[in-house]
Amino acid sequence: MANSASGIAVSDDCKLKFLELKAKRNHRYLVFKIDESLQQVVVEKVGGQAETHDDFANSLPPSECRYAVFDYDWTTDENVQKSRIFFVAWSPETARVRSKMLYASSKDRFRRELDGVQVELQATDPSEMSLDIFIGRIH
Repeated sequence: MANSASGIAVSDDCKLKFLELKAKRNHRYLVFKIDESLQQVVVEKVGGQAETHDDFANSLPPSECRYAVFDYDWTTDENVQKSRIFFVAWSPETARVRSKMLYASSKDRFRRELDGVQVELQATDPSEMSLDIFIGRIH
């Protein structure tokens, strides 16, 4: 179903890969892009379980908007394994204005498709989604 605000649909593959990340924990992160020719959000990159936050940050293009999901694992002071799923709306300052508007108008509809996201971040440069920011948002 297309988003009434922007006319952008969400591919079934996006939902499937997110469920794999959430339930099966097969992936560390997912990067999504809007394919303007198809008028839908599609999976651009899947990060393997062994990949790190740095790999994730480097997978986002420096001058193009993207949506991304990152599964962040950590161990508490009591030695308990924890995990949080982050949704990142990546909209760098250097992206085209039309692209920023399209991603902004489609974000809420797309985000609602990803049931299970626990933390949401909006980032316009890499410092806004550093590992320290992620750590700060889990407490």
